[in-house]
Amino acid sequence: MIRPRSCVKKNGRFTVGIHTPGFDVRNLRQNEYIDTLGWCDDGTAVDNRINFPDTDLQEPGADPIYEIANPFSFRGTTYINSAWADAKAKAPDTIRIREPEPCSLINNFKKAETGFKDVSVFIDLLPRPLLIALAQASTDPEELVLLARKSCRIHYDQQNGRPTGIGYKRDKDSIIPDIFDPELFEVVVNNPDLPDPYKNALVLKPGVQGHNEITAEFISPDGTTHVFEYLRRNSYIPWGHFASNMANDSVRYSAKELSIQDMQGIRHLYYQRAYVRMARALDIPMRDKRQTLAPDQLESLRIKLIDQLNRTNSTDMDFTATLWGWNFGFGYAPSGHRLHASHQMIHQQNAMIPGNIPTTSGETVPAFACGDQIAEFIAQYRDAHGVDFFQVYQDAIYSNTRTDGNEKGPDSLIVAEDEHTLLFVPKAQVCEYELQLMPKTDCGNIFEAGTGLRAALDKAILSAVKTLESLGAKLITSIEFSKRLGRWEGDTTGQRLLYSFIPRLPYAPATFSEAQQRWICGLYPEDFARACRQTRSGNQGGSHGDS
Repeated sequence: MIRPRSCVKKNGRFTVGIHTPGFDVRNLRQNEYIDTLGWCDDGTAVDNRINFPDTDLQEPGADPIYEIANPFSFRGTTYINSAWADAKAKAPDTIRIREPEPCSLINNFKKAETGFKDVSVFIDLLPRPLLIALAQASTDPEELVLLARKSCRIHYDQQNGRPTGIGYKRDKDSIIPDIFDPELFEVVVNNPDLPDPYKNALVLKPGVQGHNEITAEFISPDGTTHVFEYLRRNSYIPWGHFASNMANDSVRYSAKELSIQDMQGIRHLYYQRAYVRMARALDIPMRDKRQTLAPDQLESLRIKLIDQLNRTNSTDMDFTATLWGWNFGFGYAPSGHRLHASHQMIHQQNAMIPGNIPTTSGETVPAFACGDQIAEFIAQYRDAHGVDFFQVYQDAIYSNTRTDGNEKGPDSLIVAEDEHTLLFVPKAQVCEYELQLMPKTDCGNIFEAGTGLRAALDKAILSAVKTLESLGAKLITSIEFSKRLGRWEGDTTGQRLLYSFIPRLPYAPATFSEAQQRWICGLYPEDFARACRQTRSGNQGGSHGDS
């Protein structure tokens, strides 16, 4: 019997899971791209050597992550990053949403003592919310350059005036980018109309975003596609995750700029990393060579993995599920609210999810994976109806009739299909522009997907996002629901991969974590309760539980 997920135990107590990540990563990157990122005031050059390690990597102890199942299983799971939460616990006054800054364009005009012969003078007069709005909406490269210079310190080539890097400053024991206005900086570097040399110098050059190591890359045979795989050690996803990011010599800020080669490269790094991690876990030998796996090598490894996984109980495996997500597009409101989680070009994220995790009370509980909800549902569906859900779901898509009963109107839900996949509009959408994608056969995860199906998935994913963008979507969340790996209790045949593409409408923004019901928190609930009590005390008098 499948146990319902809940943090409420039958004895009236809460249970809290804890991830204490420690892991090693095989370095698959073949090339190095050593470059200077910028300079300190004293002339010290800052380069990106740390981003190109020449050995495999080890993370002995990343930030602990607390995993707490919602009391009601259908509401998902909360993840609390201990580093973020500990900082809030030490400074409880920071637990609040920042008040909007004063905004008066008239007052700023009154302060002007000169005319506007110099356009930069006008930029300097804009209230900050209008700066954010301008950085978000402007299509004028000259204007965006002025905003970029207002957000950070930039170094230029003395000969041709091109930007060569970002300024750096010393902060205690580290050297960090000299950014004057982080929000303005983030918005302007995400604007597609900022000239590419500024994008490269400020945010795209490997290493300029931090010390995240580059652990793999994909280069197409004709050299037009270049993708880096970045390791995110201290991730909000326990046990770290990987980001497949278009490289700085393959600038892509919109779906229409993406080629099928680009998508294949991004997804190849996902397949490769998942297969390589599982091969290590199952003691399947691989050639000890730093290089990208060729398509035939990838397929050969997958076949070996499937053979071993079909003979391995999931209880004997540390990681039993994959996680994949894509936040496409960026948005930032003048009010200061971030509207989507994407940043700096097109990238996708992936990770592996444990089967079970220890609790703080010494027990063991299952770790959350969004695909488990489908497994539970289709088992219940079969028990209730005696048929496999996905097969009758596909039948219903093909035989669909219009919801309003109008026999003269279009009645098909299908957007595109081939011999392997079906891209369609779900009959009941979680967003009015939602699309879904699934295989036509019983393929439950990327380990069960052969070369042909993987290629079809890559093509259909790109088609889905391009279709939505052409309809005006600027922010799109894409997630993958997948089947657990290995043989496991309660395993049901017929679970298929399912992808959901959810545009973020202007009145309903969210991110792929929330779409998977993974609620990410940066403070402990007790600290937030205290902050709430203190607020109530200030307004009404009296307090409770703060001894």
